[in-house]
Amino acid sequence: MDEDSTGEFAWFYQSSKDACLRAVLASVGDRHLAEDLVAEGFVRALMAWRTVRQHPAPGAWVVRTALNTRISWWRRRRREVPLAGYDAPAPPGPQPVMDAALLAEVRRLPPRQREVIALRVLLDLDTQTTAAVLGIAPGTVGAHLSQAAATLRRHLSSRTGDNQETTR
Repeated sequence: MDEDSTGEFAWFYQSSKDACLRAVLASVGDRHLAEDLVAEGFVRALMAWRTVRQHPAPGAWVVRTALNTRISWWRRRRREVPLAGYDAPAPPGPQPVMDAALLAEVRRLPPRQREVIALRVLLDLDTQTTAAVLGIAPGTVGAHLSQAAATLRRHLSSRTGDNQETTR
């Protein structure tokens, strides 16, 4: 990799790492796992930078790669047998970068709706680019986004209503 490409990648990394982390975190729900996946996505982007830099949305490429990596990890790990005491949960880390209630509701969405939310809302990609990244039709992106938004609105407004009734 030449010096110009290294500087270009460094700029890309600095400008998009937080948005990529938020997008992956919204999908996987575990901050430590999301950080690992995003790091892996950026490593793979660096290794394929000549190709990735020409992608219409390199940040989306990193997010998609991170999510695909999670699927690969899950497929390998589902065959593992946990040993008592060795698979203890990680200690609590820094607070999520999103509102906890919103993040919990996003995690309850079906996987494709979570992906659309991550790409359209958190990465601020347009419908065409989101459709290309996910390999679905633009109309399907709109449908998933609409369904996800309606579900989130319904669940979050019912929580707000429940909280208001209990505080009266």
